[in-house]
Amino acid sequence: MLTGIHVAFIGGDARQLEVIKKCIQLDASVTLIGFDNLESTFSGATKKPLTCDVLKDVDALILPIVGTDDQGFVESVFCSKPLQLVEEHAVSLKKDCVVYTGMAKPYLRTLLIRQQITLVELLDRDDIAIYNSIPTVEGALMMAIQNTDITIHGSQVMVLGLGRVGMSLARSLHALGARVRVGAKRPEHMARIYEMGLTPFHISELKHQVTNVDILFNTIPHLVITAEVIAQMLQTALIIDLASKPGGTDFRYAERRGIKALLAPGLPGIVAPKTAGQIIANTLARLIAEQSGDREE
Repeated sequence: MLTGIHVAFIGGDARQLEVIKKCIQLDASVTLIGFDNLESTFSGATKKPLTCDVLKDVDALILPIVGTDDQGFVESVFCSKPLQLVEEHAVSLKKDCVVYTGMAKPYLRTLLIRQQITLVELLDRDDIAIYNSIPTVEGALMMAIQNTDITIHGSQVMVLGLGRVGMSLARSLHALGARVRVGAKRPEHMARIYEMGLTPFHISELKHQVTNVDILFNTIPHLVITAEVIAQMLQTALIIDLASKPGGTDFRYAERRGIKALLAPGLPGIVAPKTAGQIIANTLARLIAEQSGDREE
């Protein structure tokens, strides 16, 4: 239970609604900041503006998946007014307050480090990343089906990266009957790809491997699908880039060549916000309970 714990939410999307429900269910005191246009009401939650006074007794501050932008603005689909987290807000937080977000940009990290406030980036956790790979893969498959005129079964498919998403995606594509090649660097990843019954190749060989690819999925968060690589691809090929913005694709050159390239970060919140929210909610509830010394059983 979270009885006696003050949890404040600043902004977010539909995923946050599941986290709010969970915190109320566990008897936390909940404050909602940046939810002015939210039609549904939560019994046990209070809407308030973003002020230092509101933040001064918060035990856990929960931000959206991307905490702030480079100027401190917090995205909220439920508020038409800008929300900006600034130095004075961080100063007002208790020293034992913990700030939770999916991933933090340097602005937020610096802001909290100055005040010695603990920051937890949830997407760094293997459990959340692995659970999140499920709706990510489903969304990626949906995009592939919507943007091609061929079946996944029997198609030449490539996945770049064998991280949490890459592994789940490669396994699902293989199960659907695609001919799957996976590009990686690390020897243990090459071995795992082989063990999964897929075809491994070193990422340095990419431009030689893409000549007959129908669908190319990227999970690597830096530029790997360069103009040199795209120049070797079929004009009918589809690129689906799942890496965080700005992705790992030269989108300008892909457009010039007439190759459809789609950037699709944050798919869990788009295709399955309820499930994605529940994943975050369950982990957050456990972490906040641990923070208070009262682990939820």
